[in-house]
Amino acid sequence: MTTATPKPARGDGAEARQRLLLAALALFADQGFAKTSTRAIAAAADMNIGAISYYFGDKAGLYAACFTEPMGGKAEETTALWSAPGLSLDEALTVFMRAYLEPLKLGERVRQCMRLHLREMLEPSSQWATEVEREIKGPHQAMVRLLARHLDARVDDDIHRLAFAVTGLAMQPYVTRDFIDVIRPGLLRSPRAVDQWAERLAGMALALVAAERGRRAANASEEPSA
Repeated sequence: MTTATPKPARGDGAEARQRLLLAALALFADQGFAKTSTRAIAAAADMNIGAISYYFGDKAGLYAACFTEPMGGKAEETTALWSAPGLSLDEALTVFMRAYLEPLKLGERVRQCMRLHLREMLEPSSQWATEVEREIKGPHQAMVRLLARHLDARVDDDIHRLAFAVTGLAMQPYVTRDFIDVIRPGLLRSPRAVDQWAERLAGMALALVAAERGRRAANASEEPSA
């Protein structure tokens, strides 16, 4: 005879779900999807194993949630903020950098998220294609459209190169966080420091766009007239 998993009290449901999520994030980041059992996750969260199916459906659903929820928001929601057509390029790049670097204020949680993403790259699961489409391809295409619009140019290889360069600026603090903490730890020590870095990166991104605009103008002036 089986019994249904009791539903948690309404008041502690959000807290219980978050506890499961963060316990799973730590284990998935350290061990990967295949080597992490639902029993181990439930034990780490000090919860009944049935809570995983109640809140997330199954282990795969919990794994998918670890890619979006701990860092506070979905990529499509953030993209909609900085790609709004009414923004100037300066405003758009500032919003982009602030939104992209905001999770750096979460401390150890963002380190676990980075390890999770790197592990997924090295040991791809069925989640990999979803992450590429949602977290990489979608925002990249939005950045390409934004840059092409403000450069009044058609989308070509150089627009894609510029888009990768701009987003690469934002990715750099995540990828090199351990080195930053050793060499110049104050650069990311406080929320204000993170905001300041985002402001500087927006200026650097504008400089990249200006350089590309200048290159295109120079090439156009060298073209023989009809």
